[in-house]
Amino acid sequence: MSRSIVRQSKFRHVFGQTVKAEQGYDDIRVSKVTWDSSFCAINPKFLAVIVESSGGGAFLVLPISKTGRVDKNYPLVIGHSGPVLDIDWCPHDDNILASCSEDCTAMVWQIPDHSLTRPISDPVVVLEGHSKRVGIVTWHPTARNILLTAGSDNLVIIWNVGTGEALISMDDHPDLIYSISWNRNGSLFCTTCKDRRLRVCDPRKREVVAERLAPHEGIRPMRAIFTRDGNIFTTGFTRMSQRELGLWDPTNFEEPIALLELDTSNGVLLPYYDADANMVYLCGKGDSSIRYFEITEEPPYVHYLNTFSSKEPQRGMGFMPKRGVDVTKCEIARLFKLLDKKCEPITMTVPRKSDLFQDDLYPDTAGPEPAMEAEEWLDGRDEDPILVSMRGGYMPPKSRELKVAKKNVLESRPTTRRSMSTLDTNSLPVKKDLMIWF
Repeated sequence: MSRSIVRQSKFRHVFGQTVKAEQGYDDIRVSKVTWDSSFCAINPKFLAVIVESSGGGAFLVLPISKTGRVDKNYPLVIGHSGPVLDIDWCPHDDNILASCSEDCTAMVWQIPDHSLTRPISDPVVVLEGHSKRVGIVTWHPTARNILLTAGSDNLVIIWNVGTGEALISMDDHPDLIYSISWNRNGSLFCTTCKDRRLRVCDPRKREVVAERLAPHEGIRPMRAIFTRDGNIFTTGFTRMSQRELGLWDPTNFEEPIALLELDTSNGVLLPYYDADANMVYLCGKGDSSIRYFEITEEPPYVHYLNTFSSKEPQRGMGFMPKRGVDVTKCEIARLFKLLDKKCEPITMTVPRKSDLFQDDLYPDTAGPEPAMEAEEWLDGRDEDPILVSMRGGYMPPKSRELKVAKKNVLESRPTTRRSMSTLDTNSLPVKKDLMIWF
């Protein structure tokens, strides 16, 4: 008599649950721009959502605790002259947000801790270097002040936002870039492109170190993210327009580690990765469900866990960093689902009976301290994120005083390294009292 063996995993019974209605965010006019970004960015302090706005682009920033109905006159962040396409919170300062827009610029903003009382229209710094709309903005995971942007001019530019200068520019992509993801220590990033190629780039060498043609055979957009062990997880479409996911080893792109067909649908699958649990949450635009998978070292390598379903289709999605989850309730992830007029938090929980801290669910996670300065990264140094313990829960630090507490790195910056920028530091659109991150 044979028995089937059930795979052992502490995440096998993870379940999703929508919070109560009063814990959501209502009356948010989510942007209707046709761009495959998530429209939403989350950190332990704030919720930011790209919204409809006349006369330019705008996004809404709310303290994470300000739930309920949002006043229709609530102040917005309104610096862009065209629709905002992407936003991203700085991993090293919960009050710093980057945005990019159809107006060909990226901007960096400082958000005050309290609720806004008037619109914010003055960014800390404006980054101008793209000739067409800028669709992707993403911070370096471990180096202070390093920001990457990608535009419809097919350029990838890496900036030092502390000086406002472009450090690195790469033009290796012949067509529109769909997605960009840094690896864990920020030494490489992977991209997907309209030319159907998946590329791994080394920005400091300014070269593509590996590429694969058509990891998914369909012509619809792909997405790719680095996992914690250096593999690449992709989503795309088959030739028959079925949605598909894959796992690849960038040192050997010949054959996938895993390739799995899902369903037939038009929505691009946006992957959100939890490096601590090695889990991926797949959210399709226009879908009303969230599928989640666990990545392991044993076959079939990508294990389907479950699906969270709700009634209304999602317009976008936000993913809380691990330091923002509630450890007292065994919550391992929190997603923020954007609907037409509201935002619903969804908690992902491991069922446990004990009220004690669960060490196996919460290994030390990436904290808010940068592991190195921008100059060190540019000189070739690599560092993994500085980890913090989740025991006792995570308390976001208070907004930093707008002073230079340590030695100002920019003052001792060698002049030779400013060759890519003709700007003098004093002429940059950076407010002196807002020079932070030192």
